[in-house]
Amino acid sequence: MSIVCVFLLISGASAQTIDRRAAIAACNASEFASVLHPAPVKYEASAYWLSQQFVKWPGASKVGRFSLYYSALGQIQAVVGAKLSGADGVVSLAVSDKILPVALTNRFKFVENGLLLRLADADLARMPNLHKQQIFLVQEDPNGVVLKSASLQIPGALDDLYSSAKEIRDLGVHVTARQTSFKLWAPTAQVVGLCLYDQANSRANTFEPMQWNANSGIWSLQKGISLKGKYYQYLLDVYVPGVGVVRNRVTDPYSISLSGDSKRSYIAQLDSPALQPKGWGATSSPRKDLAQTDMAVYELHVRDFSINDATVGLAHRGKYLAFTEPASRGMRHLQALAQAGITDVHLLPVFDFASVPEKGCVSPLIQGGADSETQQASSSVAAGQDCYNWGYDPFHYNAPEGSYSTNADDGAKRIFEFRQMVQALHKAGLRVGMDVVYNHTDAVGQKATSVLDRIVPGYYHRLDALGQVEQSTCTPCGNTATENMMMGKLMIDSVLQWATQYKIDSFRFDLMAHQPRAVMEELQAKLRAQTGREIQLLGEGWNFGEVANGARFVQASQLSLNGTGIATFSDRGRDAVRGGGAGDTGADLMRHKGYINGLADQGAAASDLAKTADMVRVGLTGSLRDFSMTSYDGSIKNLEQIDYAGQPAAYVSEPAEVVNYVENHDNQTLFDINVYKLPQDTSRIDRVRVQMLGVAITAFSQGIAYFHAGVDILRSKSMDRNSYNSGDWFNRLDWSYQDNYFATGLPPKADNADAYPMIAPLLANSLIKPGSPEIALARDMFRDLLKIRSSSSLFRLRSAADVRQRLHFDNLGVGQNAAVIVGHLDGAGYSGANFKSLRYFINVATNSQQIQIPDALGIDYVLHPVHTDVNAADKRIAAMANFNTASGSFSVPARSAVVFVQK
Repeated sequence: MSIVCVFLLISGASAQTIDRRAAIAACNASEFASVLHPAPVKYEASAYWLSQQFVKWPGASKVGRFSLYYSALGQIQAVVGAKLSGADGVVSLAVSDKILPVALTNRFKFVENGLLLRLADADLARMPNLHKQQIFLVQEDPNGVVLKSASLQIPGALDDLYSSAKEIRDLGVHVTARQTSFKLWAPTAQVVGLCLYDQANSRANTFEPMQWNANSGIWSLQKGISLKGKYYQYLLDVYVPGVGVVRNRVTDPYSISLSGDSKRSYIAQLDSPALQPKGWGATSSPRKDLAQTDMAVYELHVRDFSINDATVGLAHRGKYLAFTEPASRGMRHLQALAQAGITDVHLLPVFDFASVPEKGCVSPLIQGGADSETQQASSSVAAGQDCYNWGYDPFHYNAPEGSYSTNADDGAKRIFEFRQMVQALHKAGLRVGMDVVYNHTDAVGQKATSVLDRIVPGYYHRLDALGQVEQSTCTPCGNTATENMMMGKLMIDSVLQWATQYKIDSFRFDLMAHQPRAVMEELQAKLRAQTGREIQLLGEGWNFGEVANGARFVQASQLSLNGTGIATFSDRGRDAVRGGGAGDTGADLMRHKGYINGLADQGAAASDLAKTADMVRVGLTGSLRDFSMTSYDGSIKNLEQIDYAGQPAAYVSEPAEVVNYVENHDNQTLFDINVYKLPQDTSRIDRVRVQMLGVAITAFSQGIAYFHAGVDILRSKSMDRNSYNSGDWFNRLDWSYQDNYFATGLPPKADNADAYPMIAPLLANSLIKPGSPEIALARDMFRDLLKIRSSSSLFRLRSAADVRQRLHFDNLGVGQNAAVIVGHLDGAGYSGANFKSLRYFINVATNSQQIQIPDALGIDYVLHPVHTDVNAADKRIAAMANFNTASGSFSVPARSAVVFVQK
C-alpha cells in the first residue's frame, strides 16, 4: 500500500501529518531534530500523575476550580492573575477525598503533601490522545483567572494507561526469512515512522509510517521481507516540555547493534547463525555448578587488556579480538590466573557508550619525566577525542560498544566479535561478567546522545519536585527511574539479552542502590527461569542521593538486600585495610593509615589498631551481621553491633551477599594509596609484601573475592585517583612485567591538582618505583594466595550457618597482639575442605611475630602445601614460619600471610 502522508487525529486539534518527501528529507538531514512548533514558555512540573485518573498537586489549596488544559502544538501560556491562553480544550478535575491503593501511596510516598484531584470517568477515554499534547494543570477563580499553574510529571499515568506494554517481549527489531518487524514504545508521540538505510552511511530512500496501538502505547511496523543487514532510525513528532513539538530522528532504545558512532540501529536477528562464531552453540560457561562464594573475580577493561601488548596483532589491540589470541602475553596471564583460582573476568562497560569516538579516535603521543605535568597535559587535551574511557556513560544498553570492534560501521562485527571474546574467555576457563550501568544515561533532553528522553520526554528519568532530572549518580548525566514500569522493563530485558544471547555469567551493577530491590528480584527470578542457571548479581549498594534511606522505594542497597542472594561491595573491610575512605583528600591521604600500611607502626594507640583489626575481621567473616565475636574492648558482640560511620559494620545475612575487595577501578590503586601511607624509605620488596597482605585479606574473606586487574603486578596509575578519562597513558598494564607505570608523570589536573604538592616528591623518589623482580614476585605471590583459596572450600563457606559453625578467631579482645589476625576454620565433615582444620595468620607488623594458641596444643599443624612447594613465591614462609605443637606457639615472618593446615 502506498502511503504519502501519515495522519493522526487528535481530539480538539487538527490532523498532524508528515509528508513523505519531508520525512525523507528529515531522515537524511544533518540535524537530528527540528522544532516544528516552539513552545512559548517552560513551566515547572510540580504536579504528579499518580494514575490515569488521579493527580496530586503539592501545595495547592481547595480554592477555586481545577482544570487540565491541553494544546497539540504546545502553545499554552498561564500567567497568575490573568486568563490562560493558547489551549485547544479543557478537562475538569474534582477535588477527591478517596483513599488511594497502598501500592499507589507507596510509589509516590516521596511527593509532598497536597491536593488530590480526580478526572471524571467519562473523560478517561480521552487521555491517551491528550497525553500526546501539552497538558497543563491550572487552578482558577470563578472568572477564569489563573491562581496557580503547573506542568505534570507523567510516569504514573503512562504506567497505568499502558500496563500491558510490560508483557510485550519483542520490542525493537525482529527478523525472519520472510518478515521484519519493528516495535517502539512511544505513547506520547503524535506520529512515528521508520527511516530505512541500505548501508551504514548511505542516504535513506524509504520512509515507512508506523501504526499506533492505544492499548499498549506501542508503534509497530511489519514488512513482508527480510531487511537483515540494513540500518534504521525512527522519526517521530513529539511534544517536548519547554521546547514545543519536535521532529526527532532517533535510534532504537532496543538496538541490538549500530553503525559507527551509534548513528543508526542495525537490523539483524541475534540467533542468526551468521552472527555466531564457529562452535558458539556448543560453547558453555565453565564451572556451571559454581557457588556464588566460589567467585574470585578479576576486573578488567577491554582496552587496558591489550592496547599495550606488543604480542597482540596490531589490528586487535584494544579490541574484543585481543582475547582470541591465546599465545599473547595477556591471554597467558589470564590463563595462569584461571589455573591458580580466578573464576571470572568482569569487564568494565562493553555496552554501547557515548564518550569514545568509534570512528577516528586519536592516540596522542605522550612523554615526560617522572613528576612532569606534560603527560597529563597531552592526555587531557585529547581526552574528548582519544580512544579511551571507562564507559560509564550509557548510550544503547543492548548493543556492544563499537570502539572495541575492528569495524564500528559494520553492525554485524561488534556482535560477532563480542561473542568471539566470550568464547575465548570461556575456553580459557574463565566465566565472563559485565559491568552494567542502568542507573543513568549519558544525556537527557534534546541532546544528540539522548535516546530515551527524545522518544518519551519526561518518562525514563527520575525527576525532582520541580520536574528537573536528578543527577546524583552522574553529572551532567541523568538518573534513570527503574521504578517506572518501562525503564524497569528495559533494564530487565537488556540483562536477559546479554545472559541468553551472549552467555554472560554474572553482572556487576553500577550504583545499584538507585534501583528498587523489587525490580532486582524480578530480574533475578527471570534470569533463573530463562537461562536455567544461576546468574550472579553484584552491585554497588551505596546509599545516597534522592533515593537514600528508602525515600522513594526499598533500595537494592547494602542494608536492604538481606536474604536476596544479591551481593554488594563492602567498604568496611576495604577502608580498614587501605586506611581512610574513598573521599579522602589533602593531608588525610597520608595521615589516615590502614591496617596493612602503617597503623601498626606509627605509634597509634593500641586500641585504634585493635579496633581496626576488628573491622578487618568483620570482612573476613563475610560481613555477617549475626556472627558473634569478642571485640577489642572485651565485650561479646554480634558484628552488626560494631559501628561503621553510624551504620552496622556487618550487614548481610549470607556470605554470598558480600563482595570483598581492596582495589577496583575507582580511586587510587592499592600500590598508589600505599605510596601515600608508607614511609618513603620503605623497601621495594616490603611494598610488595604490603600489597599482598591486602590481597591475602580479600582471598581469605568469606564471600566473593574481587580483584582489580593489575593488583597482582603492582599496578600504578601514577597516583591518579580517577582515571576514567585519563587515556591509555595512565591506565596501562604491562604483561611483560617490566614496568608498573609509577612515576610516569603527574596525573590529570582535573581530579588531582589539589594533591600535586604531595604527589610530585613521591613520583620523584626513585626508590619507590619497583623493578621487574618485584613485579614478578608480586605476580607469583598473588597466584599462591589464589591457589590457597581454591585449595579448600573452608575459604568459601556456603552459608551463614557454615561460617558461624566453622570460623572463629583467636588472639581477640583486651591484651591481644592486634598486629596479627588469626582465623581458625574447622573442616571436619565439610565437603571440599581437604583439611581437618586450618589456621591463617595475617601479620602486618614489620617484624616476625609469635602467637600462642592454647587450643592448638598437641595438634599436628604443618604449613600449607603451597607454602612448601619448591616454586613458592615467598621463600621466607617455608624458611621462617613454624609451629610448636608442645607449646601451641606459631611463628610467622614480618608482613606475611601464612596458612597452617591439619591433615
